[in-house]
Amino acid sequence: MSDSLLPLSDVERDAIDDCWNRIGVQGDKSCERLVKHIHCRNCEVHAELATRLLDRFALQRDDSQPEEQWVEQDSGERRSLLLFRLGDAWLALPTRALSEVAPSTPIHSLPHQRSVGLIGVTNVRGALVACFSLAEMLGLDAGQVVSERRVVPRMLIFNLADGPVVIPVDEVDGIEAIGVGQIVQLGTGSVPVGRRFAAGVLQWKDRSVTLLDEQIVQQTIARSLG
Repeated sequence: MSDSLLPLSDVERDAIDDCWNRIGVQGDKSCERLVKHIHCRNCEVHAELATRLLDRFALQRDDSQPEEQWVEQDSGERRSLLLFRLGDAWLALPTRALSEVAPSTPIHSLPHQRSVGLIGVTNVRGALVACFSLAEMLGLDAGQVVSERRVVPRMLIFNLADGPVVIPVDEVDGIEAIGVGQIVQLGTGSVPVGRRFAAGVLQWKDRSVTLLDEQIVQQTIARSLG
């Protein structure tokens, strides 16, 4: 996501209170939260609404945008990545591997199943979809991280050849166009999160983010289902 405030269509404005346009930095600046946050983009209310808007859209590029818009002449090719958190680990997946970010729904466990990472099924628009613990697959400690921010868990709808699967995550940061030059390839001394699944690492917002290889993730889940 960019630093600019989120523009809303007429339909979205009816459904969501775009307070930043009324009482925030783009309005009359009467919001009492501005004393603490200085700018609306630093406010937890704006962050929550940004996440709600992200949930409304598929994670696919707009077909009306030419391919050239995803290449910067100055900094080279860029990749569209979704950044998210599991426990205290920040990870990224190419958006082409995902179809949607969805609100969390109850997960129903399956008796007598021993597939690695399979934690149950959940309802996605009327269909039962398998849920996988990416934290278990990567060998992560998925314990909750204490944060002063309001954090909203999400579910990633992950694409497989035979259909979608759901991956619960603790937090979604957003979609970013990351320059290929920012992604550091793994060396012999690098030990990133889930090394077998890692395609590289990058620094983003003072965080070390592990870029996952979507093909290896897909193959591992498919083998577990098989």
